[in-house]
Amino acid sequence: MLQFENKLIIFAKKKMLSFFKKYRYFFLGLIVFSVVTIILFYNALKPKESLPIFNPADVNPELVDSTVQYVEKYHTIDNFSFTNQNGKTITQKDYEGKIYIADFFFTTCQSICPKMTNNMAWLQSKIKDNPKIKLLSFSVTPDIDSVSVLKKYALEKGVIDSKWNLLTGDKKDIYYLARKSFLVVKTGKPEELYDMVHTENFVLVDSKKRIRGFYDGTNLDQPTKDGVKNVTQLLKDINILLKEN
Repeated sequence: MLQFENKLIIFAKKKMLSFFKKYRYFFLGLIVFSVVTIILFYNALKPKESLPIFNPADVNPELVDSTVQYVEKYHTIDNFSFTNQNGKTITQKDYEGKIYIADFFFTTCQSICPKMTNNMAWLQSKIKDNPKIKLLSFSVTPDIDSVSVLKKYALEKGVIDSKWNLLTGDKKDIYYLARKSFLVVKTGKPEELYDMVHTENFVLVDSKKRIRGFYDGTNLDQPTKDGVKNVTQLLKDINILLKEN
């Protein structure tokens, strides 16, 4: 009886092996299909990373011109026209459809600007091969930062002309843009509007001219406070925008 049972078991195993061998491609395809289906469902259900869209009403009123503080949606960067380190006129057209990072600085600044410029140069090294990303720096002392001064500064800092524009121009226009578009500049009394106290902020702008983030341009990779992101986190957010696009 035991011998018969053993033979039966062996026979069953052979039949099973024969069955799986005969339909091996079917089962292999079924496994592959199942794995792909699970991955697709996971990706579909997984929350996608996204960045907020900032409007004037979302920002500290100290950094926003009073004429736009009430704006809660549809805020975009205004058109502009300034001169870069090569004497070329740079406008919004040069940044059309691009993701870019903007800041405000001046070449004689000895406090926060050196760190900001070094961190912007670090960003340049990370995005230099991506045609979808550019950098933009506005001088807040355009009467001092002439084209020749900006060119010297650009050479010292390793600025790549095709990636990073340092801009000079009419002082009032630059300050207007800083407070009404980029929302990054503190001022004192109304009569001090053009005695601007610039901040350490880097501003991330998407391909639709919308502000998607503010970052401490003096902080490359140190722990942050009060939810303010550093420049390394800015690079990660750029990648989120690239996926969004």
